[in-house]
Amino acid sequence: MDKDEKQESRRKLMTETPVPQLIIKLSIPTIISMLVTAFYNSADTYFVGRISTEATAAVGLVFSVMAMIQALGFFCGHGSGNYLSRMLGAGEVKKANEMASTGFAMALIIGVALAVIGNIFLHPLALWLGATDATITDTENYMRIILLGTPFMTGQFVINNQLRFQGSAMYAMVGLMCGAVINVILDPVLILGLGWGVTGAAIATVSGQITSFIVLLIGSTKGENIHLRLSNVHINGFYIKEITNGGAPSLFRQGLASVATLLLNNFAGRYGGDAAIAGMSIVTRVMMMLGAALIGFGQGYQPVCSYNYGAGLKVRVKEGYYFCVKWGTIFLFFVGALCFTFAPEIVRWFRNDDAVVEVGRVALRCQAAVLPLTAVIVITNMMLQSMGRGLKASITSSARNGICFIPLILILPNIFGLLGVQITQTCADVLSLMISIPFAYTELKQLGEDSVAW
Repeated sequence: MDKDEKQESRRKLMTETPVPQLIIKLSIPTIISMLVTAFYNSADTYFVGRISTEATAAVGLVFSVMAMIQALGFFCGHGSGNYLSRMLGAGEVKKANEMASTGFAMALIIGVALAVIGNIFLHPLALWLGATDATITDTENYMRIILLGTPFMTGQFVINNQLRFQGSAMYAMVGLMCGAVINVILDPVLILGLGWGVTGAAIATVSGQITSFIVLLIGSTKGENIHLRLSNVHINGFYIKEITNGGAPSLFRQGLASVATLLLNNFAGRYGGDAAIAGMSIVTRVMMMLGAALIGFGQGYQPVCSYNYGAGLKVRVKEGYYFCVKWGTIFLFFVGALCFTFAPEIVRWFRNDDAVVEVGRVALRCQAAVLPLTAVIVITNMMLQSMGRGLKASITSSARNGICFIPLILILPNIFGLLGVQITQTCADVLSLMISIPFAYTELKQLGEDSVAW
C-alpha cells in the first residue's frame, strides 16, 4: 500500500467509523498515556515523601515550573496538531508536513531558551516560587536538573500530540510509557538506594523525558505518519499564527495552572507552613491523576473533532461531544466519590505526617465533591480548540486556573485563612462550569439542529 492509499485509508477510518467506536479506539491509548504521565509525575512525590515533609514541599514548589514547561510544549503540540489534522481532513498533506516540522522546531527553540534563562536566575526563581530557608536547597537542586531537560520535555510533548492528531495514538502511548518505566525504575534506586534525594528524583524524571523524546522521534519517521524534516521548517507569520490560534488555549490552560500552583503554594505556606505546602501539593498531584483519564478521553475526541470538522462532517463532531460529556461525567462521579470517602488514606499514602494529612484531607474532599463538573468544562474546551475557535477556547481553558481561580485565591484565604486555600479550586470549578455552558450551547447550535441522543 503506497502513501496515498494509506492516507485514504486513514481518512475512511476518521470519517466513516461510528463515532463512539472511533473515540474509544483513539482514547484508550491516550487515557493510558495520560495516566502513565500523571503516575510518573507523582512518583517523585511518593518517593521523596519517604525523606521528609520539606523535600515533599520542594518538589511541589517546582511543579509549577514543570507545568509551565508542559504548557509551552502543549502550545506547540496542540497548535500544530490541530492544524495538521484539519489539513489532513481537507487533503492538504503538504501544509500538514510543514506545520509538523515547524511546531517541533519552535518547541526545541523555546526549550533551550528556558533551560538557559532558568538556570541563570535559579536562586531568585526558587524564592519567587515560595521556597523557605528549610526548602531552598532542595528546591534549587531539583529545579536545576528539571530545567536542563526542558528541550526534551517540550519536544516530546509536540511529537506525542502530533501523532495523536494523526490517529497514531497507540504509538504515542508507547513513547510515553517507555519514559514512565525508566522514571519509575530510577526513582527508588536514585532517591532511596543511592541516597541522592531530590537530585535523584530530578535525574529520574529527566531521564524518562529523554527516553520518551527519543522513542517518539523514531516513531515520527515510521509508516504513514507525517515525517519531521528540516526542509519543512517554516517559522513565519502564517504558521506562528496558526500555532497560536490552536495552541493558545493549551498555553492558557497549562500556563495558568502553573500560576495557580505558584499562588496556591505561596498562600498555603503563608497560612500553614511547609506542611500545608506538602498537603496541597499532594492533592494537586492526586487531582491531576484523576483528571488525566478525562483529558485522555477528551484528547481521543480531539482528532475526531478536528478531522471531521475539516471534512465538513459536523454531525459527527456534535455526536462525539455528547458522548464524551456523558461518559466523562459518569466516570468522574464514581472516582470522585471514592476520593471523598478515602481522602485521609490517600494523602497519608504519599506522606505519613498528621499535619500534612489534615490539610490534604479537607482540600481533597472539597475538590472531589465537584469533580464531575469538570467533564463539561474540559470537553467543551477541547471541542472549541479542535474547531479552531481560538478566543472561545482560550476563555474556557483559562477559567479553572485563571479567570476564576486567581481572584478567588487572592480573596478567600484573606477571609477564611487556610480553609480559603483549601476551597479555592472547588469554587473556581463551579464558576468555570457557568462560563463553559453558554459557549458549548452556542457552538453546538451552529453545528446544526440534528439531535443526538445522550
